[in-house]
Amino acid sequence: MAPPQGQMRPGRQLAVLGLIFVVLYSLVFFSGGASGGWKDRLEPRLGLDLIGGTRLTLEATNSVDGKPPTSANLEEARQIIESRVNAYGVAEAEVVTEGNRNIVVSLPGENRDLTDVGSAAELRFRKVLKGADGSGAVTAPAATPTPAPSGSASPAPSGSASPAPSGSAAPKATSSPSAGGQGGGAPAPSASATPSAPASPSASPSASAAPVSQSIQEQRAAVEKKVGPDSWAAASGLQAPADLTADPSLAEKLKPFGALSPQEIAVLTPQMQFNVPTITCAQLDKRPAASIKDEKQQAVACEDGAAKYLLDMAKVVGTDVDDAKAELDQTSAWVVSLNFTGKGQEKWTNLTREAFTNEGGACDQTALGQDGKCRVAVVLDNKIVSSPQIQAVLTGDSQITGNFTSTDANALAGQLRYGALPVTFVPQESQNVTATLGDSHLRAGLLAAGIGLLLVIVYSFFYYRLLGSVIFLSLVLSALLVFGALVVLGRSIGFTLTLAGIAGMIVSLGVAADSFVIYFERLKDEIREGRSPRSAVPRAWIRARRTIISANAITLMSAVVLYVVSVGTVKGFAFALGLATVLDLIVVFLFRHPIMTMFARTQAFLSPRVSGLGRALPARSAEQDTPRNPRVKEA
Repeated sequence: MAPPQGQMRPGRQLAVLGLIFVVLYSLVFFSGGASGGWKDRLEPRLGLDLIGGTRLTLEATNSVDGKPPTSANLEEARQIIESRVNAYGVAEAEVVTEGNRNIVVSLPGENRDLTDVGSAAELRFRKVLKGADGSGAVTAPAATPTPAPSGSASPAPSGSASPAPSGSAAPKATSSPSAGGQGGGAPAPSASATPSAPASPSASPSASAAPVSQSIQEQRAAVEKKVGPDSWAAASGLQAPADLTADPSLAEKLKPFGALSPQEIAVLTPQMQFNVPTITCAQLDKRPAASIKDEKQQAVACEDGAAKYLLDMAKVVGTDVDDAKAELDQTSAWVVSLNFTGKGQEKWTNLTREAFTNEGGACDQTALGQDGKCRVAVVLDNKIVSSPQIQAVLTGDSQITGNFTSTDANALAGQLRYGALPVTFVPQESQNVTATLGDSHLRAGLLAAGIGLLLVIVYSFFYYRLLGSVIFLSLVLSALLVFGALVVLGRSIGFTLTLAGIAGMIVSLGVAADSFVIYFERLKDEIREGRSPRSAVPRAWIRARRTIISANAITLMSAVVLYVVSVGTVKGFAFALGLATVLDLIVVFLFRHPIMTMFARTQAFLSPRVSGLGRALPARSAEQDTPRNPRVKEA
């Protein structure tokens, strides 16, 4: 017989709950991310404190003077580094500031090299003025043939002109621009009004030097004292790379510069770095990050660790690049495509025009390519990525090409896309974290949680008797829902379970226990007011439901606010707390109330000793013994 109108059908709610379990665990066992045996499919993603991983500490400085960065710059750097770390595809990476200098990066899972995430990624396009040998061989002549560049900056495939790399570049990768192509991009007679010509390569160091800070002056004085006054005077007087084979005494004077550290080399003037042959590319490449970031000064950088170049001021910088992405070109080689901003495109066109015409002979013979054209160096931080010769005025987007792997190209594109860091970082500590400590804490935490849950269940059966089974089953179902959700979310959105997340789930159990107490005590009140157990169940549910929803809503809102304003493991705590609270509400509506309705129809529910309703039922039984109509009894 169908139930009376308005009476709930508990079987429907329980069927919906069963359907949720079927769908959830179908995703657990058969979703696309599932692999391996059934045990592997039941493993959630674990965080660094549970499974181990990599932790890197970066110390930030605002410049070579060693001053700490501002809080705004440090926070901006933290956000950029977090974006770079997330590009590894590992969830719940923790990037937090520590003090006024340090940023700590924690990445769960397999051990990785994270040193690149703190690189400055300062992109500069500089015209090559001079070239020299950077190997430090004293027997080499002052001017050596320019090596073939390792890469080229070329227009996008839709462009009409392509710069031809010199050296052994494959002919199919280069094409000389046609006459029409040159004519279309050739400079007009007024081209000399475009970016001013650089200082003559033979100009004195002070010709284009910017004001030097007191700290830099002090560091240069310390280097001068270290190498000696004679060596310093000899190096300062050089106007071109010295030929040490022609003057052995000069070689002896310049020898102390080969023993300087990369930090000491960084404070020398660009002319001294270039003209002193004993300053090698090995020293220049290891200079602190952002040593040549000043776009208004000339700089010295190396390519392939052997060729040393004196570079002009940077006419195009990283902020002029609108987007960067790694892709395969027509030859199936990995390249990084650069899309310039409106102003950036204009700067790039002017720079290629300046290099193509070589007005004033700014580029000497050691800087020209095989076709006698000036070259533009693509400088990333302290190193030259490529230095193609410019064979036409480029008016469109370009590509950075070289011996890139997929990983290298994507890493470079990511650094350029996410932006240059506003501060300079020096890796202080990189360590591989084992899960030993986290495992011991996890065992202790789970043991404490298990003992606590056991005490709750024992107390529930002692105080609520039959109703204790409802508490027990509800907690079991909530735990199964939470566990399945953790596995699925770990595969779909990369959610990682940490000790903080486990703590959030344990806290949610307190909210679930409160809802039990609210419901059962409301049920007792209804029975004490004279209602039968069967009629008391729906009325108690209606009155308790508002309180239960309100309590869970407050917890959920707290979790959302905490998730929005927090970072790192605290964010994981908030997510786990909110997830467990939502799933507890599902169990409340689809299991707890329907099962109570079914229990209310059983004979055992009417027994105080079995149901756990305590003194409420005896009062109701005594009330039932009193005749409802005394006049009928008198008759």
